[in-house]
Amino acid sequence: MKVKCVLCDQINVIDDESLLAKRLRNRPIHTYMCEQCYRRIAEKTKARLATGKFRIYRSNMPHDEW
Repeated sequence: MKVKCVLCDQINVIDDESLLAKRLRNRPIHTYMCEQCYRRIAEKTKARLATGKFRIYRSNMPHDEW
């Protein structure tokens, strides 16, 4: 399956039977990010968290209330 990174527009090929391919086919809201972009964003997020001025707000609702 051919997929395109939403950030850098790089086109990659993933296995049609992989879990990621299934998610992308069945749920159009899911988007693909290449490994380089994913790592870059993860590093920058960790650096912002380390400053102490950045917070990630997550809901405290149990899964049954979604």
